[in-house]
Amino acid sequence: MRIAILDNDRTQADTVSQVLTGAGHSCQTFESGKDLLAQLRKDSADLLIMDWQVPDMAGAEVLRRAKEKMPANAPAMFMANTSAEDDMVAGMTAGADDYIVKPLRRGELAARVSALLRRAYPSQNGSEQLSFGPYTFETRPGRLLMDGAPIDVTHKEFYLALLFFRNIGRPLSRAYIHESVWVRETAVPSRTMDTHVSRVRNKLQLRPENGFRLVPVYSYGYRLEKLGA
Repeated sequence: MRIAILDNDRTQADTVSQVLTGAGHSCQTFESGKDLLAQLRKDSADLLIMDWQVPDMAGAEVLRRAKEKMPANAPAMFMANTSAEDDMVAGMTAGADDYIVKPLRRGELAARVSALLRRAYPSQNGSEQLSFGPYTFETRPGRLLMDGAPIDVTHKEFYLALLFFRNIGRPLSRAYIHESVWVRETAVPSRTMDTHVSRVRNKLQLRPENGFRLVPVYSYGYRLEKLGA
C-alpha cells in the first residue's frame, strides 16, 4: 500500500518508513504539511501517518485537507507525545482513525498499521505469499512451506523467520527483533530469543545446501545470509 508520512523529525520519519517498507509497503516522507498536500494533489495515498505538531500548519487543518485529496476509505493515524492528551482528543475529533504514542515501538506501529489497512481495504485481505528460494510464507493464516511441504512452526517462529527473510543480509539488533516479534512483551530473557532463533534455524534447515545461513552478529544480534548472493 502507498503510505504518506508527515514528520519534520527526519530521524523519526525514516524509522517509520523503514518499518513499513520492511512490511512490504511503499512509503514517502514529508517534512511539512504544504509539501504533503502538494504531493497528494498529484498522487494520492492509501494511508496517512502524521505528527500532530508540524511547524507550518495546524494538525487538524493538515488532516482535513489531506482527507479531501485521499480516497474516502483511506485511514489516517497520527503520532502524539505521551503527555499531549489534548492532541490525542483533537486528532480523533478531527477525523483520525487511530493514534500512536511516542516513543514509537516498531512492532506496535506495524501491527496498528496492519489493522487499519485490514479494516479500510477488506477486499485486499487475502493471504499474501512471499517466496525466498525453497521457502514460501503465507501471511494468513501464517503458514510456512519448504519445497511445498508445510513446516510446523509456532506463531512467533513464523514471524521471526519472516523478519529475517525480509531483511536478508541486514544485521538485526536484539532490540529490533524484540520490538518486531514480541511487541508488547517488555521482559524477554536473552535466552528466550536465542532459543527461538535456534528453532527457526533447525526447522527451516538454514544450511548452506539450502542457500541460506542464519548467523549471530557479535554483541549485536543476528543476520540471515543468502549464500552466493
